[in-house]
Amino acid sequence: MNFKSERYLPLVVTVGQVVIFPYYIIWLKQVSLTFTLFAWFFATFSFAAAWGYRIYQSRKKKDQSYIFAIYMGMGCVYILIGFIKNFHEGLPYFVLLMQVVLGMLQGYFRAWHSEQETYHLHAVHHYLIVGCMMIGFSFVKVISPVVFITIFGFLLCICGLWELYIKGKSSQLKKV
Repeated sequence: MNFKSERYLPLVVTVGQVVIFPYYIIWLKQVSLTFTLFAWFFATFSFAAAWGYRIYQSRKKKDQSYIFAIYMGMGCVYILIGFIKNFHEGLPYFVLLMQVVLGMLQGYFRAWHSEQETYHLHAVHHYLIVGCMMIGFSFVKVISPVVFITIFGFLLCICGLWELYIKGKSSQLKKV
């Protein structure tokens, strides 16, 4: 690892995913309208995450990672959530599609992250940071869960762009 960001970006993403999860669940419950539909959406996410994990595990060239695209893809899904304003008949289909995409991307990310050198260190820091952040968020009055979800989406896109920048920079260093 030549850059410190390669060490810390996965930690930022995993902590963010856990911290944003309660807000995401509140949003998902709001758009589901029934508990049955909520459960089906959640199951779809889980199955898609297993699929994403399997996609990464079946790759032959694991050293050629497109993790920047995974960060940006997850970010775009969270940002799209922020722009959903009207509840209409087609919303469940859109949410279902987002659950599949987000689940697959998160499963892929988890598989990639588990093979990184810093994974075990991240696991310890992850629990400590999440605990502190959740205590901090308990003092924040939430206007809408969508606000936090959208902010996290932008953060993920920034992480993806930074990862792409670092990848380009490291490939230039290899050429020299």
